[in-house]
Amino acid sequence: MSQSFRALGVSAAVEQGLADRGIVEPFPVQSLVLPEALAGRDVLAKAPTGSGKTLAFGLPIVEQTAAAVGGAPRALVLVPTRELALQVCDELRLAGAPKGIRVEAAYGGAPVGAQAKRLRGAHVVIATPGRLQDLVERKLVSLAEIETLVLDEADRMLDMGFRPQVERILRRLPAKRQTMLFSATLDGEVGELARAYTHDAVHVEARLPVTARDESPGIVGHEFVPVTAADKLDRLVELLEADRELALVFVRTKRGADRLVHKLGQRGVAAAAMHGDMPQAKRERALERFRAGKVTTLVATDVAARGLDLEAISHVVNYDPPEDHKGYVHRVGRTGRAGRSGRGITLVLPEQQAEMSRVAAMAGHRETFEQTGMRTVRPKLVYTSRRGRRSKW
Repeated sequence: MSQSFRALGVSAAVEQGLADRGIVEPFPVQSLVLPEALAGRDVLAKAPTGSGKTLAFGLPIVEQTAAAVGGAPRALVLVPTRELALQVCDELRLAGAPKGIRVEAAYGGAPVGAQAKRLRGAHVVIATPGRLQDLVERKLVSLAEIETLVLDEADRMLDMGFRPQVERILRRLPAKRQTMLFSATLDGEVGELARAYTHDAVHVEARLPVTARDESPGIVGHEFVPVTAADKLDRLVELLEADRELALVFVRTKRGADRLVHKLGQRGVAAAAMHGDMPQAKRERALERFRAGKVTTLVATDVAARGLDLEAISHVVNYDPPEDHKGYVHRVGRTGRAGRSGRGITLVLPEQQAEMSRVAAMAGHRETFEQTGMRTVRPKLVYTSRRGRRSKW
């Protein structure tokens, strides 16, 4: 039996607040991180989305941040996307309510002035790097009193090109602070960032939790379905009309998202779109309807869906295939969360079969793709070393 939150160092008031929400048993990453973080140590955690990492860093922030009136923020959480900023903000608001901790978010796509006004008096700020850098340069928010820094989904922040903004922000923070970094990988650029901005950090690695409902970690089935331009929409409708929970459908373009939602509506399938051209308020409403199950199909572009973390997504459908294997992993990773099983389904047109076979092979699903009978190709030759050794993908 795992330890209680109280035994890990969480206060009685905060533990009761968690219990009121039905959270009574810590996930593995929380059990590993909480004692170290509450002791003030820097933490480097290799943990996937859906592992419970938000409370792993959120609870120490709540416990160690004084609910003083006014002043500059004391804790900062950097995240890669607006959607993740909103999710983390909501979670920390609930966790911090018993102690009167005020949490606010800053992200692009919303008026700067209104956000700056909300940040005044906030104890904790959840922010995307670009918007925070803008606010700091305009002197609308001060980082001078930050005591705790969290880099959440650091690998994705760097993948999205935010390293310059992240490093400029980090250089503005007090040298004496606690730093926690959470990432799906601690190699490469993430490792360089960790070495540069943490001190004597404890290393933690956690997997997805085992839930009471499912005695094994979530299993995701990968399917590649050959389609034609004439029957592609029909196959999608068949998938969406089957017994399921929430379905996330990926398309390549913003216009394509709107068109597909319209076509699905004509076929009697209610869906909402989410993409970068939508006003932020409209995106938030679409996400909230999806989260609440008022609409069970969300059609999204890659950028819009980054950071989406909902356990109830049972189906991820690539209506338009991803550009590469990293995109495939990020997309299908939206299902199979927290011990639940899920399905990742990719619809493949004849002209897409060759390239999709490479993506499937790089993602570890070569045999599954070959079993469909679709055309496959050999991996591309990237380079040949001087010794004649080849590297393929």
